[in-house]
Amino acid sequence: MSPRPTYCFQYLLGLFLFIICVAAFAVPASAQQNMKEPTKTELRQLFHQLDTAYARLQPQVIMPAEGYLRYDYLIPAGFYKQMWDWDGFFIGNHLMNQEKDNAKYLKWWVLNFSHSIDSSGYVSGCITTKGPRPIFGKFAMKPFLSQGAYLVSKRTGDFSWIAPIYDKLKKVLAYREATEYDPKYGLFYWDIGIQSGADNNPAVGNADSDRDQVMGCDINAFQLREYEAMAGIAKKLGHKSDVAYYKEKAGMLKKAMLNYLWFPKDESFWNVRRDDGKPIKRVVYSNFVPLLEKILPEAEGRAMLRRYLLNKDYMLAKYGFRSVSKQDPDYNNQIMIIPYSNWQGPIWINANYLDIIALRNYGFYREPVWLASTLAKMVLSDIETCGSMHECYDADTGAPLAPTAEESPNHIFTGFVGWNLLVQDMLDGAITGKWMMLKVN
Repeated sequence: MSPRPTYCFQYLLGLFLFIICVAAFAVPASAQQNMKEPTKTELRQLFHQLDTAYARLQPQVIMPAEGYLRYDYLIPAGFYKQMWDWDGFFIGNHLMNQEKDNAKYLKWWVLNFSHSIDSSGYVSGCITTKGPRPIFGKFAMKPFLSQGAYLVSKRTGDFSWIAPIYDKLKKVLAYREATEYDPKYGLFYWDIGIQSGADNNPAVGNADSDRDQVMGCDINAFQLREYEAMAGIAKKLGHKSDVAYYKEKAGMLKKAMLNYLWFPKDESFWNVRRDDGKPIKRVVYSNFVPLLEKILPEAEGRAMLRRYLLNKDYMLAKYGFRSVSKQDPDYNNQIMIIPYSNWQGPIWINANYLDIIALRNYGFYREPVWLASTLAKMVLSDIETCGSMHECYDADTGAPLAPTAEESPNHIFTGFVGWNLLVQDMLDGAITGKWMMLKVN
C-alpha cells in the first residue's frame, strides 16, 4: 500500500491546524488598518520631544509638604491642586519608573494617605493641606494603597518602612470588606460611579438607584491586587499567618470574579447588579481591568481583547482606545469636567496604559507600540498648541477636551499633567521592551 494518502492527510490536517492557529491569534483586519507600527527611529525622536516637553511640565505634579500633608505630595496639576488616590498612584509609579531615586514620592503618597486613616479604617479618596475632602458623601479611597506600598518597596528593596503602618493597611482592607462587600456573591461594589474614578461610567451610574448596587469588574480587580500586595508585604515583614490569610482571600475573590463577572458566551467581563444579579452589558473601559491580573486563560483573554478592545466598532479609535464603546447609546466626546469628568467615550491616558498591560499579558506586542506613538503624537500636539495637556481627548479627532479656560480659575487655561506622564513610560517600553507592568504577584 502506498504511504501517499496518509502523507496527504497528515499534510492537510497540519495545514488546517496552522490556519486555525493563525486565525485564533490574529488581530482583526478592522484593527490592523488603524495600526501602522512606527520605526525605532521614529519612536526615539518622539521620546526626545516628549522628554523635553515633560521636563518642563513634570515639576507641576510635585508639591512641598504643607499643613495636613506631612510629606511632599503628588497632584494632577492644573485644575486639580489636591492629592488624589489613583492619580497619585500612577504619577508615583511613573516617577519611580523613570528614576529609582524618585521612589520616595510614591512612598510619601502612601504615608500621606496612611496618616489620614481613621480608627475604623476609612480613608478619603481626596486629601488637601487642610485635611480629607468629602466629595459626593463619604468618598472612600479606591483600592490602591497596599499595592502602592508594595510596588515602591519592591523597587527599592526596602519593606521596613511599612512596619509602622502595617496594621493601618489591614484596617483599610477590613473597612472595605465591611462597607463595600457582598457576601452573597463574594464580590465588592462601588458606592456610586464617581467613586470609581471613571466618573460617569454608564456601567456603574450615579443615580440613587445605583448606589451600592454595582459589582464592578474594576473594583474587584483592584481589590484582588490589594490582597496580593498585602500577602507580599506580610511575607517580607514575617507575618506568616497573614500571608496565607491574604492569599486565601485573593483566591476566593478571583474565583468569584470568574463565577459571576465572566460571561463566556459574550467573551467578556460585565459589571453585575446586586439587586437582581443581572449583568450590565455595556462595553466600557472597566471590563478589561481584570486582565491586568491575567485571571483568564490565554485563549479567552485574547478573544475578549480581539472582539472588543481591538475592534474599531467598539473600543479602538484612530487616536487610542475609547473609554466607552462606539456602539454604546451614551457614547460621546463632550467637554465636561463639572460636576464630574466625562468617561463616556473620550480617551484617557491612564485607562490606555492599563489596556497596554492587558494586551501584553495576552501576547499582543505590536499594538502597545502603535498606541505609545499615537498617544505621544497627540499629547505633543496639545503641548505645542496649548502649552500643557488636557485630562482627556476626543477619540475620533484627537482634539483636547477638558479642562477648558472657561472651567479653570480666572478663566485661564491651566492644563493637566498627572497620569498623562505615563505616555513617557509607554514610549520607554516601545523602545527598550521594558514595560512598566505594575505586577504585584
